[in-house]
Amino acid sequence: MVFDVSVAMTWLLFLALFPMAFYWLRRVWRIVFRRDYSEVALKRGEPPADAAKYAPYTAAINFVAGLIAVSVILMVVVGAVPYETWTAIAGSTIWMKFFADFIVSRHAHPIWAKKGKEVAGAK
Repeated sequence: MVFDVSVAMTWLLFLALFPMAFYWLRRVWRIVFRRDYSEVALKRGEPPADAAKYAPYTAAINFVAGLIAVSVILMVVVGAVPYETWTAIAGSTIWMKFFADFIVSRHAHPIWAKKGKEVAGAK
C-alpha cells in the first residue's frame, strides 16, 4: 500500500466517523432523556420558540445517522464491506443528515408569519 492522497482521505473519513457518531448519539441522549432542546432546529445558533415541537424530528435524524455511522465503523473493522460500499454509505449518511437538519431548522424558523402572528426575530 502506497501512502497517497487517496489513502489519507480514506483514513480521514474513517476516523471522522467516530466523533460524528458520538456527537449525533449524544444529541439524541440530550433531547430524549434530558429534555434539553437547546440544540433542536438551530438557525444561526438559536433554537425556535417551540423547540419541543421539533425535538422528535431532530432526535430521529440524529439517531438514524448515529446508528448508521456506528454500523459502518463496525463493518469496516470486521471487514464485512468493500471500500466503495462503506465510503458510499458514510458519505451519503453525512450529506443526508446535513440536509435533513437544514430542512427541520428552516421549517422551525419560518420566514413569514402565519395568520397574522409575528415571528420572533423577523423585521
